[in-house]
Amino acid sequence: MTIAPFELLLYAGAIFILFITPGPVWVALTARAMAGGFASAWPLAVGVVLGDILWPLLAIMGVSWVASSFDGVLSVLRYVAAGIFLFMGAMLIRNADHSIASDSRLTKPGRWAGFLAGVAVILGNPKAILFYMGLLPGFFDLRVITKWDVVAILLVSSLVPLIGNLCLAIFVSKIRLLLRTPSALRRVNIVSGCMLISVGLIIPFV
Repeated sequence: MTIAPFELLLYAGAIFILFITPGPVWVALTARAMAGGFASAWPLAVGVVLGDILWPLLAIMGVSWVASSFDGVLSVLRYVAAGIFLFMGAMLIRNADHSIASDSRLTKPGRWAGFLAGVAVILGNPKAILFYMGLLPGFFDLRVITKWDVVAILLVSSLVPLIGNLCLAIFVSKIRLLLRTPSALRRVNIVSGCMLISVGLIIPFV
């Protein structure tokens, strides 16, 4: 391997920051955990792993040249991502009295349905697209890495969010009964909506 352990540690820290930023995966995972507990949410977390492997792999294989060759691409993606977060936040606040579990597209029963929802939500996650296309080449020299370097990068890219998502699913499933009261649900939705809007406002400037 050409990648030093410290470099992987820094990269893992960046992945963790990406994980704790509210986004579509959080919404989908919370929806399934609220609807059916941990048993309903963990297949979605596993499905997300595919995207967490795909995006860095595509960057390593050469997709990152788009970002370096066409500066406008990242700017467009950044504003698209910001718009999505602003829209999601506004809709969450507007429907603060509605249960997140009411979205049947996210809460359809079954492990396979949960897995497919996870694959879909990560492949359409603008944070992941921006992160892997824009920042991965800044952590590693993709011109000289070996196959074992690639394996290490993919493991970090997938395991950090997987562990985080499973912990989130466990937490939400434990407190979901508390969140079913109208007042608690409204507070959670308003806070979550404000967080999403905050991310949307910050993205264009980072």
